[in-house]
Amino acid sequence: TLVGRPATELARAVANGDCTAREVTEAHLAHADARNAAVGALQVVRRDAALAEAARIDRRSASERLLPLAGVPVVVKDNIPVAGEPMRVGSVATPSSPSARDHAVVTRLRAAGAVIIGISRVPELCLWGTSDSDFGTARSPWRLDRTAGGSSGGSAAAVAAAMAPIAHGNDGLGSIRIPAACCGLVGIKPGPGIVPADLGENSWYGIAENGALATTVEDAALLLSVMAERPALASVAPPAAPLRIGLAIAPPAVGLPVDEVLAAHTRAVAALLASEGHVVDEIDAPMPSPAQLLGILGTWGAGARAEVEALLADDRTAWKRLQRRTRSHARMGTVARRLGLAHERYREQWRARMDDVLTRHDVIMTPTLARPPVAADGWRHRGWIANLVANLTYTPYCGPVNFARLPAIAVPAGVHPDGTPTSVHFIGRARSERTLLSLAAQVERLQPWTRHPPHNSV
Repeated sequence: TLVGRPATELARAVANGDCTAREVTEAHLAHADARNAAVGALQVVRRDAALAEAARIDRRSASERLLPLAGVPVVVKDNIPVAGEPMRVGSVATPSSPSARDHAVVTRLRAAGAVIIGISRVPELCLWGTSDSDFGTARSPWRLDRTAGGSSGGSAAAVAAAMAPIAHGNDGLGSIRIPAACCGLVGIKPGPGIVPADLGENSWYGIAENGALATTVEDAALLLSVMAERPALASVAPPAAPLRIGLAIAPPAVGLPVDEVLAAHTRAVAALLASEGHVVDEIDAPMPSPAQLLGILGTWGAGARAEVEALLADDRTAWKRLQRRTRSHARMGTVARRLGLAHERYREQWRARMDDVLTRHDVIMTPTLARPPVAADGWRHRGWIANLVANLTYTPYCGPVNFARLPAIAVPAGVHPDGTPTSVHFIGRARSERTLLSLAAQVERLQPWTRHPPHNSV
């Protein structure tokens, strides 16, 4: 079967003439038809457009099909434009008119031979760590009552359910790594300047980046290399020398508990890496100061306020159609902006603290989540406080990394007794994406993971 195979294998098969791009696309569209009603991953299925894109790949000569993603189905998150498709950003308050152009990332995917089969589901304005919206709910294929994470939850759910082997996501406070953890995937958020961002009004003051979701490190590296237009990123070699790894189990906030299983699985992966010669030291996680914590919250809120203002500039009635939690978050952003909490100095101060730790360690290692994925449903109907508490208590590790503008990767670590995946999180220095991919590939070799839930029919 073509469904469930890695992107690297599919691209080789199409390039070698072992199968056609149309056959690959038809197989994945049929699988999406069978699974999407339950999983809720895809907001839009681009059936006719995807088949037309596949046909264009098949019409190329053999030499012209030698593309890195030849005929590979890809899902794009519903917050960057895909020409001819509406960009709803998970909200009924946004316009339903089709986008006039492709985002630079989409242009690069097409040039590499990818077939965009769908647009993935996100929470409203991509603000939350769960992916339920007024259009529907993205669920973890491992447990359908649990969230696929957010805000790239639909992208992660689509890959975990084998609707596509790889997916685009982006990450402002963990929005690639949280869904990767919830769905048992590899999810990499690069640092600034690697992949074009251009997200919304100001890419959340420069802390949001486009990145990759996949079931293997090789696929994640390949997708990242295409989006970055840096072919060298696709070549994942073992670390050139032993790394100094700082293991930080406690979250970067006082008083937050960590699930015992998630902590144990993180320590187990650390022990495997130590057995390979890496130097692993348990450290205290760097703690943002109260002012820096307010800066993180303020930047999150002010970024939301900028998105809402852009929406209202075109349609003053849109405010009434926004969810209650979103309106409250935008109001918080107004206050945060007035108080200067989104100022660059808070990000610079926090980056200096993280850089100090990373002078003594090549990589910081944490669990990706502090507790297993929360419930999938109901968050859009709940208030701002309930959503805020849920986001901060189950996903405390990821946001501070964005605030420091550092690269990071989430990697599967096992399966929790409750049936959800577990995940470890590596944070690197600026421009260390290749190091992070190398370390992730080493984990994959030492402890191979199940690429799709055992009950997923692929």
